[in-house]
Amino acid sequence: MDAVGSDRANFKVNPLIVFRSVVLLASLVAIVALPAISEEHAFPVHSEPRVGWTVASSPPKVTIWFDGELEPAFSTITVYNSVKQQVDKGNSRVTGSDGTVLEVDLPNLAAGSYRVFWKALSKDTHITEGDFTFTITGRSSER
Repeated sequence: MDAVGSDRANFKVNPLIVFRSVVLLASLVAIVALPAISEEHAFPVHSEPRVGWTVASSPPKVTIWFDGELEPAFSTITVYNSVKQQVDKGNSRVTGSDGTVLEVDLPNLAAGSYRVFWKALSKDTHITEGDFTFTITGRSSER
């Protein structure tokens, strides 16, 4: 018996209550931490030409808009033809007043399928990368 008259020798911890408390604490930490984690990466929100599109003629450039500011020195975009030859002008760059646009100029491309590869380094040093295709038909009626 202690000073307040309680017999703590018979005190038992309910494992279910401990488990629920741990789960609740972990959930709260995740709710607070996940929004901060998701804001660290720059993800594409739109492209021109659009992902998977078929266009009638060669676009003058490929442009990808991102949801976060990019580090220009380490963000790249390249375009390859169906036989894996690089066909862009090699002048990949970050543009836009807020640094969220990645683009590369193209020569006049022939009809065919093309794959765009991009790598984006966000200002807080997190890398995202991906690729998509577009097709040029050479006919003026398709879009």
